[in-house]
Amino acid sequence: MDAPAKRVHERIRDEVLSWPGVTEGPHRFGGVEFTLGRRELGHLHGDHTADLPFPRAVHDQLIAEGRANAHHTLPDSGWVTFSIRSEEDVADAVALFRLSYTRAVAARHSRQKPGGEPARASGRPDNTPAPPPASSATGPDDRSKDRTARNYTSASASRGASATPGRPS
Repeated sequence: MDAPAKRVHERIRDEVLSWPGVTEGPHRFGGVEFTLGRRELGHLHGDHTADLPFPRAVHDQLIAEGRANAHHTLPDSGWVTFSIRSEEDVADAVALFRLSYTRAVAARHSRQKPGGEPARASGRPDNTPAPPPASSATGPDDRSKDRTARNYTSASASRGASATPGRPS
């Protein structure tokens, strides 16, 4: 007896997961999402829909070429929706995931240092945050709060209101 044919989403999943660095996980709105590092490449809703994020210019081009539609719930975003209606749509869905993957890989490489080592988020070799700037007894936040309180107090006093918000004079 022949093995049952793979479902559409399984065929797409198997292809996308064969690419280096791609992982899968549950998507917060249902279905399965594919990521490269922390970047989502797109997600599948069963055998019928693929949603993929792109910059707005790419989004507009894909829609103009008829390769995708505006996202079904976020039409004004960069996300596109690809409707999977038949087995023949699998190759087109995979092509869109490949485009998303290729852009993610290129973005990852553009963030690497010249020696091939990834640039750190903080720009420091060990990715630790930069030390806070030297400050006086009151830091910038305290000065801002003091200035706001001082402005509120002087404005309230000039109107004859209480210096303490919510309390009568």
